[in-house]
Amino acid sequence: MNILILGDAKDAHAAHLHFALTKAGATVEYLNTRLFPTQLQLSWHPHTQKGCLQLPSGQRLDLEDIKSVYWRSFNGVSIPEFGDSFQQDIAFHDANSTVRSLFQACPAHWVNSWQAYEFHKDKPLQLSLAQQLGVTIPATVISNNPQVITEFTKSYEKVIFKPVYGGSHARLVTEYHLEYERMRNALRFSPVTLQEYIPGTNIRSYVIGESVYSAEIRTAAVDFRDDSQAQLIPVELPAEIKQQCLAIAKAFMLQWTAIDWRHQPTGEYVFLEANPSPMFLYFEQQTGFPITEALIQLLIS
Repeated sequence: MNILILGDAKDAHAAHLHFALTKAGATVEYLNTRLFPTQLQLSWHPHTQKGCLQLPSGQRLDLEDIKSVYWRSFNGVSIPEFGDSFQQDIAFHDANSTVRSLFQACPAHWVNSWQAYEFHKDKPLQLSLAQQLGVTIPATVISNNPQVITEFTKSYEKVIFKPVYGGSHARLVTEYHLEYERMRNALRFSPVTLQEYIPGTNIRSYVIGESVYSAEIRTAAVDFRDDSQAQLIPVELPAEIKQQCLAIAKAFMLQWTAIDWRHQPTGEYVFLEANPSPMFLYFEQQTGFPITEALIQLLIS
């Protein structure tokens, strides 16, 4: 069976899964979109729904012969510089449109899909949908209005801030951040997400198909990703929270995901976010959870 990994061998998680899938008997290739259109060739016939990939190695794969695609990382396309900015823009948008179309037209089993990837980029909507599912979320505001932000921070004992889109870790809001002129100038460039700080412990839950694997992440850091010494302790979630994990994955169109929670001293679980392409090697090594095996089964079954 033909399986593609979106990404390249420089990524440790992509390389790990390439090795594991090959060992399981699959024919595995990397699909690195940064090589399109210079080294990777894509074709699609909308009137017949037929298409194919010509990989840099020279191998040709018809879309219908690809069983599944593992979405590790999507890095866009790469257009050579040729001196004409107008034509450069046209070429860039043409290449992007081709890739986006082919991703959505390819009938393979995607883990995860283009739609899930696009939804993940709109994190405020992710929070809103989680709440509609009956999941508890932190008090949150997304704004570039200094007055709104000031009022929000005064409403809670501690507040954290982070980018709306992601890409940087959460930090506690301090008086330095709230200095009016500094804040006003910063908010002219971009809005920010602020949330009530939730006391408690970090829980990460990996959802793979119908399986849920969870561990407590013990750390004193505001964002556990800042702590390389964080301890991972396997935990059994309450049945209700397990069902919430499955409901979140389904609503977010995710075949697999890592969901981050804060477990409060009161016992309540507060949803923070769901990642459509999480890192898992360290988590698997520390907990012994069979994440690689579960992913293999998801991709080859």
